Amino acid sequence: MKFLALSVSDAAEDVIAVIRAGARGYVTKTIAGPELIAAVERVAEGDAVFSPRLAGFVLDAFRTGDEPATRTEMDELTAREREVLQLIARGYLYKEIAARLHLSVKTVESHVSSVLRKLQLSNRHELTRWATQNRLV
Repeated sequence: MKFLALSVSDAAEDVIAVIRAGARGYVTKTIAGPELIAAVERVAEGDAVFSPRLAGFVLDAFRTGDEPATRTEMDELTAREREVLQLIARGYLYKEIAARLHLSVKTVESHVSSVLRKLQLSNRHELTRWATQNRLV
């Protein structure tokens, strides 16, 4: 059976889980009607369909050679720090993260600083790469 997932979530873990369950594509509910129809038709014909951003998650998840984070590295991060890390890696701005998590921008900055220190990284770019390599996005 071929199916296309239509979801409100653009979280990497959701996309990957659905693809591993057998979906031939994944689009979010922000897709326009004509694009959705085209996506359904393409999946029916055997194509895989993803928005460009989601396709990156899929490619990263199935790429070989990347070693996931050690349990020790992950255990050093609090649940909130992991949440902030995932949002940073997805490209959200501090202000957007603060609004989404109902925190102040200063608190988000504090969490990011803590994550950088614990993972011995120096900037957002390195954080994003680390999160991608460790399949957090």
